[in-house]
Amino acid sequence: MSLIFKPLFEKESSTYTYLLADSNTKEAIIIDAVDETQQRDIGLIEELGLDLKYIIETHVHADHITSSCPLKQKFTNAQIVLGKTNSIACADVLIKDQEALEFGDYQITAMTTPGHTDGCMSYVVGDKVFTGDALLIRSCGRCDFQGGSADKLFDSIQKIFSLPDETYVYPAHDYGGRTVSTIWEEKAFNTMIGDSVDKAEFVRRVNAMELALPAKIHVAVPANQVCGSKIISE
Repeated sequence: MSLIFKPLFEKESSTYTYLLADSNTKEAIIIDAVDETQQRDIGLIEELGLDLKYIIETHVHADHITSSCPLKQKFTNAQIVLGKTNSIACADVLIKDQEALEFGDYQITAMTTPGHTDGCMSYVVGDKVFTGDALLIRSCGRCDFQGGSADKLFDSIQKIFSLPDETYVYPAHDYGGRTVSTIWEEKAFNTMIGDSVDKAEFVRRVNAMELALPAKIHVAVPANQVCGSKIISE
C-alpha cells in the first residue's frame, strides 16, 4: 500500500489543489479543486484510473470558483464535503471536528480552524495537514470578511501547532512559489504567529494588514455557496 499524492497549482489565484489516493484500491479524494483547472484534474483522475470518493473544500473560497459540482457531475459516486458550520445545501457531507472519512486504507480527519472564515476546516492525512487559508507558509489568512476573526484564527493556528513538529503543512495558497512547510518551521519562522507571538500581538498584526478584496469575491462566494453548480457547462 502506498499513498498517491499530487499537489496541483492554479496560477491565476495561486491556489493549490491536492489529489490523494490509495494506490491499491484507487479510492481518491481531492481538496480545493478550481473551476479553471477542472479538465486537468479530470484528466489526471481518469489517467490514473482513480475512483473519486470525496471532493473536499477547506472553506467557501472568495478568490476562485470551485469545480465541486462539475467534478461530481463527472464522477457521480463522489460526495462534496464541507465543514459543519457552512450552511451549504449542495454539500453531501457537513463534517464535524475530529470526524474522519476513509479512502481505501487511508483516512482524512477534519479539524475545525475558523478565523479566515467562520467555516474553515483543516484536514489531516498521516503526516500531512492541509490548512486551507488558516495557516499559510510564513503567513496566515486574512480575517476581514466572511465572518473572519483574528482572535479565532490565533486559537485555530495554535490547534494546528499541536500536531507533531515534523508534520508537513500544505496550504491552499502560496504567492511566492513555495509548495510545503512543516509545523516546526511555521512555529519558528512564520512572520505573523511564529516565535511564540502572543494573541494580542497576532491580532494587531492581522488587523494591520492592508489588502484589496479578491477580484472575484462578488462572483466566487455566491458560486461557491452552490458548489460551482451555476458554471457547469452544457
